Amino acid sequence: MGRGAGRPMIFASFEFLCLFLPLFFAVYFLTPFRHRNWPILILSWAFYAWWRVDFLLLLVFCTVFTFYTVRWMDQVGPKTRLGTWLFVIGLAGNLGVLAYFKYANFGVGVFNDLRAASGLPPVPWVEIILPIGLSFYVLQSVSYLTDIWRGTVPVTKKLLDYATYKAIFSQLIAGPIVRYAEIKDELVSRPHSLAQFGLGARRFMTGFAMKVCLADTVALVADAAFALPNPSLADAWTGAIAYTLQLYFDFAGYSAMAIGLALMIGFHFPENFNHPYLAGSIQAFWQRWHMTLSRFLRDYLYISLGGNRKGAFRTYLNLFLTMVIGGLWHGANWTFIVWGAWHGGLLALHRLWQGAGGRPMPWLAGHLLTMLAAIIGWVVFRAHDIHNAGTMYGGMIGLNGAGLSDALAWHVTPDQWWTMLIAVVVVYLPLLGSRLPFQRPPEAMGAFWRSLWVVGPLLGFLLGVVLLYSRAAVPFLYFQF
Repeated sequence: MGRGAGRPMIFASFEFLCLFLPLFFAVYFLTPFRHRNWPILILSWAFYAWWRVDFLLLLVFCTVFTFYTVRWMDQVGPKTRLGTWLFVIGLAGNLGVLAYFKYANFGVGVFNDLRAASGLPPVPWVEIILPIGLSFYVLQSVSYLTDIWRGTVPVTKKLLDYATYKAIFSQLIAGPIVRYAEIKDELVSRPHSLAQFGLGARRFMTGFAMKVCLADTVALVADAAFALPNPSLADAWTGAIAYTLQLYFDFAGYSAMAIGLALMIGFHFPENFNHPYLAGSIQAFWQRWHMTLSRFLRDYLYISLGGNRKGAFRTYLNLFLTMVIGGLWHGANWTFIVWGAWHGGLLALHRLWQGAGGRPMPWLAGHLLTMLAAIIGWVVFRAHDIHNAGTMYGGMIGLNGAGLSDALAWHVTPDQWWTMLIAVVVVYLPLLGSRLPFQRPPEAMGAFWRSLWVVGPLLGFLLGVVLLYSRAAVPFLYFQF
């Protein structure tokens, strides 16, 4: 397949809903249970190869390389000298693949910028394409290697089980980051029931509606605002808030779909979001946002750097470095480095405040400050480059006037304004808790609300299908990471 050919198959597309998913379920449930990892593996590889067959070979290489490195490490003893060297080799192999495909373009670009500043010609370079999902399945390899070396997880003896874990299509391309320990038992034996399938289908439909009805609609507002050459105060804040909503409903919606699809075939994936936009502090925000990544950074990076065991200064430094590296993980761009440094600095300041005996703020004040910090950070996260971020920040402080410009007003339609308002309401609805009937457990609802609990996601899904039919499918934002 040519280097530019194909596009990823996404959950919010007709080829997935009408072709891949029915085929997968038919083959999976017609296969005897003891052999059901085979259809997961083969069809997940086909799902990935829909984009590019050649990059499927890279996934297979990382899978086989990590599996046999760990098996050898286990045979000689993980903590022996040879076992530790094998651990290092395993990490270097996986991280080397990530470094080449994800950061080589950035590194050469910086090098050529330095050469240009010195009056030297640039080094010839052919742009490298980033394989989708690479960042996620490399982190899976890193966690598995580290857990085996630490002795916290038993080694799998079957390549099929490990390859299935790596390839499960629902989390292959954009997470959540599932650790082997979290599903190792279900790779061998997992429950299947109509009730569980129904719960998984409901979760999938909810995530689909979040993605297509909310995220993809407000994305049009964010794209228009970030494209303005001189955004006004109203333009810039409208775009920043629209992107804040888009990113949440896009990624949380994808995670909900991934978790729902997994549940339909018996796997219980970890939750990835817990109402992060209701957090009352920046620390609470990161305990609720992309939780599988936050836990990965904590367990495999922050603790490895020393955590909070080496004094206050090292604690602050470790927090800062962890978030900078986490920002760089998102992409090879100065914007992600700045975004990681922003959050690292905020987390260090929060820890400093706690260490000095500072009392927690009232929830409302802490929440408003946290959301302000998050929105400011999302601007540079979304921007194409530092200049684009600077343009938006200039607009946010009113350098280009205050009112909504005709350029943005012409782009934003009434339904998009209403969708933004609905998205904000959805974000804050959980604050009402059980005072809302549909927020209660199904068994505690009345008949009407229980029916709505069942039918509501289906109606949202059907509306999403209609919208999907009327416009092109929008890729998930985290595909680019």
